[in-house]
Amino acid sequence: MNSMIDQAPTGRFFSFDNSYARLPESFYVRLSPTPVKNPQLIQLNDSLAHELNLEPKDFLTTEGTEILAGNRIANGSEPLAMAYAGHQFGNFVPQLGDGRAILLGEVLDRNGRRRDIQLKGSGPTPYSRRGDGRSAIGPVLREYLISEAMAALGVPTTRALAAVTTGELVWRDIPLPSAILTRTAASHIRIGTFQFFAARGDKEMIKILADYAIDRHYPEVKEAANPYRCFLDCLIQRQAKLVAQWLHIGFIHGVMNTDNTSIAGETIDYGPCAFMDTYHPATVFSSIDRQGRYSYANQPVIAKWNLMRLAEALLPLLANDTAKAINEAQEALDTFNSRFESANTLGLLNKIGLPNGSDEDLTLAQDLLKRMADQKADFTLTFRRLCDLADSADDQKGDTSARSLFANPLAFDDWAMKWRKRLSEDNIDPAMRREAMSRVNPSFIPRNHLVEEAITAAIESEDFSVFKALLGVLTKPFDVCPKCNRYTKPPLPDQVVHQTFCGT
Repeated sequence: MNSMIDQAPTGRFFSFDNSYARLPESFYVRLSPTPVKNPQLIQLNDSLAHELNLEPKDFLTTEGTEILAGNRIANGSEPLAMAYAGHQFGNFVPQLGDGRAILLGEVLDRNGRRRDIQLKGSGPTPYSRRGDGRSAIGPVLREYLISEAMAALGVPTTRALAAVTTGELVWRDIPLPSAILTRTAASHIRIGTFQFFAARGDKEMIKILADYAIDRHYPEVKEAANPYRCFLDCLIQRQAKLVAQWLHIGFIHGVMNTDNTSIAGETIDYGPCAFMDTYHPATVFSSIDRQGRYSYANQPVIAKWNLMRLAEALLPLLANDTAKAINEAQEALDTFNSRFESANTLGLLNKIGLPNGSDEDLTLAQDLLKRMADQKADFTLTFRRLCDLADSADDQKGDTSARSLFANPLAFDDWAMKWRKRLSEDNIDPAMRREAMSRVNPSFIPRNHLVEEAITAAIESEDFSVFKALLGVLTKPFDVCPKCNRYTKPPLPDQVVHQTFCGT
């Protein structure tokens, strides 16, 4: 290892084009990652590397691993820590920023889209607030697994390009091995980035940031009569759809602060996140969410609340007259509920095989959810097993596997009778219906006990084979894989994970 950060050879690794680094320096602090003792590659995401126009073999070298650890700076990189503010559990903090992450730069992927390359766990920054700027290995493996699972499930998300160990320990409650995640994102701009400048009353910087965000993420609104209103409209649409997608797979973000809300419409910052096993709308996993603010069912409410904070920050741009600006913001925000309900309804109807459904069909889907909650049915398995029943003419064929998930199987029988009657009224080929349902109801999710199993093996035995095997399954969530049956099963009573924790 080099005692000081070296420059990587020219013409290898990343072809950076760093637009954020060209913004005014009030947006960030320039600094390099802190070198680590002995970086070793855990996992490289080959398919994502190709998508980003990178050569995976370059990162299998000593120089490549050192770049992923922050020990070496790739040619063209302009490392920086981004400034932002945010509401954390409803309380405003005027300065947060990247406390353990450093943006290396931006690349253009094979589709010409700009993508950030960030190191997470790369050492302290001026925003660390007495933190060590490092990450234990558990949060790195968790984010790698869950973000890649989300991508495979079709949910907009940041991605994991690589994970490396550091050869160093970090102190949490106990000493733990540390690691660094290389994360990619459409950008790392957050609602809290706008709040950072709004809290300072800096209209000029708000405008520069909004113009930059529009150029990068919403260029279609540039020619609108009021591009900033259209920008807000577009973000409301993306957030409404995103949260609906979370609900359709049983995902709970766990810490939906405004500084954890991407203006690119991606899921970002996988801290105490989790997927439900047993369905209940009030489910909370995060150890710090003691009041259930970020519970499963409350996520749409919080998404709208966060968007209200963005609208407040954008008021100086929406109109010169304050009253008119507030009216513009309110008109935009008033569309959130209908946008969310539309996306959520469509997703629910697809999950039960009624894509052209009516209000009565939505009631049927909601009735199933209520019965699942009352009867402690597994969320993922219930919907996946419905796929197997969708092309069954015999009311009893295959029902055993689905009804066995309910504490009282008769509750499922009663619902299934109504559902089958409704299916029979649709002119859809049963085999095609089953296939369509199988494309939206996964077999495999990152179940909490499986994620913990992978993390425990890595910490206690330096065994990453459990992590790699789970990752391989999660990247093909809709597949039929008889050999992978253990990954579909809910936890046994002694395997149930009741709480998840932030990585800081």
